[in-house]
Order: sequence, then C-alpha cells, then structure tokens
Amino acid sequence: MTDDTRFGLARSVTLAGPLRLDGGARLSPVSVAYETYGQLNADGSNAILICHALTGDQHVASAHPITGKPGWWTRMVGAGKPIDPARHFIICANVLGSCLGSSGPATIDPKTGAPYAMRFPVITIRDMVRAQALLLDHLGVDTLAAVVGGSMGGMQVLQWAATYPDRVRSAVVIASAARHSAQNIAFHEVGRQAIMADPKWNGGDYYAAGDPPAAGLAVARMAAHITYLSEAGLTEKFGRRLQKRPGKENGAKSFGFDADFQIESYLRHQGISFVDRFDANSYLYITRAMDYFDLAEEHGGLLATAFAGCKQTRFCLVSFDTDWLYPTAESRAIVHALNAAGAPVSFMELSSPFGHDAFLLDVPELNRVVDGFLRAGETR
Repeated sequence: MTDDTRFGLARSVTLAGPLRLDGGARLSPVSVAYETYGQLNADGSNAILICHALTGDQHVASAHPITGKPGWWTRMVGAGKPIDPARHFIICANVLGSCLGSSGPATIDPKTGAPYAMRFPVITIRDMVRAQALLLDHLGVDTLAAVVGGSMGGMQVLQWAATYPDRVRSAVVIASAARHSAQNIAFHEVGRQAIMADPKWNGGDYYAAGDPPAAGLAVARMAAHITYLSEAGLTEKFGRRLQKRPGKENGAKSFGFDADFQIESYLRHQGISFVDRFDANSYLYITRAMDYFDLAEEHGGLLATAFAGCKQTRFCLVSFDTDWLYPTAESRAIVHALNAAGAPVSFMELSSPFGHDAFLLDVPELNRVVDGFLRAGETR
C-alpha cells in the first residue's frame, strides 16, 4: 500500500460525480482533499474516519500548510494516542464546502471558468457525509471500525450512522448535537451578517480582486469564538485585566476604543489570525449546513427512527459540563433516542473549565474514554 498514491498526506481526488445534494442540485465533478495515516489491514477492519469541525481541515495530525502549526487533534491522534497509526488506518477529509482543497465556493466552476462563489449549491451535513462516502469508495474502504468527531464533526458522525449504518461499526460523538438550536442559529446569523455587511464581500465575488472581506470574517470569528469558551474559563484566564502598554505593565484604560481589556485583545487576535487561513464564503456555506442539521426532521420528526438501522453499531457520546454551545442535555437526548432504537451506547459527561473547545484541548479523561471505547471494539 505504501506505493499507492491514494494513501498518505496531502492527497486529493476529483470524482466524476454527480453528487446529488439535499437542496436538489447535482455537483460534478467533486473534489475531496484528504490525508491518511497508518496502514489498512488486509481485511480492511481497522479504518477510522475522523470528521473535523466547522473551521477544521484534513490536517488532523500533520502541520497546517498555511500556519505551520501542528495538526488540530494531535492530542488524540498519533503514536501512543487513542487513535494510533500503528493500529489504525486513519482518514480525515476536508468537508464539502470548505476551503482546503475540497469542492467549495472558491472552486472553479467548470461551466464558467470562474469561482463558484455564491453560485455554489447550498450544502448540508448529509451532503458532506455523502462526499466522504465517495472518498471511502475511492480508497477501497467498505466498513469503518469507527467514525469519530467533535462539534460539527460529531454531527457528521451521527449522520454517518443514520445514513450508512452498515458501514459503521462504532461511532464516537463528542460535544455535539442532533440538531442546531435557535441560539446556535442566531450566533451563526450574526457572523454571516458581519461578512455580508463588509463591502469587500461584493455579493461573494471577491476572488478576482484578491481582496476578501477580512474585517467581516474576523468579526464573525470573534462572535463564534465566544461560544467556544466558558464564562468561568474566560474569567480565570482574563478577568477584567487590562492590556499591557509601554511603561504600564499592569495596563491602563485608553478612554477610547482601543483593546483596553485583555479579552478584547485576545478576540481581535483570534479574528485576525483566522482570516489568513479561511474563506469567508466557505464560512457562510458551512454555518448554513450546520443550521439546517436536524437529524430527527430527516426521519419524520422522531430521532430514534434515525437510528433504526444501528443495532449493530456501538456509540460513545461525551459532553462537557461547561459547554453551553452543545450542552449535556443535547447528548442525553441522543442517548435516549439510541436507547429507544436498541442501539448499544455509552455516555459520559466530563468536567472541564474549557467550555465547548474542551474536545480540542488537554483533557486526559477524554483520551481515556475514547481509547477504552476503541480498544473494546477491537476485541469484539
């Protein structure tokens, strides 16, 4: 397999399609950027698909090509980690609609020779999963030992189990939900309006000018980033402390609108650094896909019906007690539905001061839970 160009880092495939989308459109061709780690067993029994969150990408355990930073989940993926390339064949793909190589609004439309921009079809979480299924077909992977993801990645995991139950032996859903709440939709709408209010957005046609709506995207990121944290965590890290200034190590008020408080400076940094690695139109499309996600709605309004085919799929759900974006109640609702469907499920609420972002940070208990769950599946 080492000579097979399908496997390894920085891979991309363009599939003829067409990919039928929930919105009614057909996308063709379909490009998927991805990375693989480890070796696929002779019987194909050790494949794990990792699904990334809103602004994530396929570089789960490799350096990001733009920022140079380590992969976004090196705490979970790597030698000696719960998802280990020595034991697993690991796949992570950039989702449909994103901007790191998979088909999205920045992709050239073969019919016009110009970027799709806002002419790219609206997509859903299920469309993302269908594209991933095409990738697995390309890689020769029939069945997944596990699908693993946090936040929007967890939504994809649930969608995988509901759409392709025969291809999923285990599912790990971390800090996620089976539908987007009104509060979450509201925060996304604030972000989208910030982007569209930026005059450089230009109806989405900003690629030719090379001058994207950076200010709007930065504000969108700042608003979203607040939801990823917890009040206790913010208070502990920043409190009402003032930003240091020359000659004033304890900070000082400017009596203006500079970033006086450390939390203001932190958010501005988050916003500014984000625009260097993400596309504003992709942000619009992916947040819309998350807003549309409602697994019960797709199955007649009863969430248990979505899991009717999952009696042979093992589920592990994890929530965090300080996550107010996808609180524990959302995970409990999924557990109840899985129980009603007769699917085997384990659930744990972990304590962490980090809010929603805990699934990306140093929470050793999360690693132990995922490691134990995956190893138990390997002995079956």
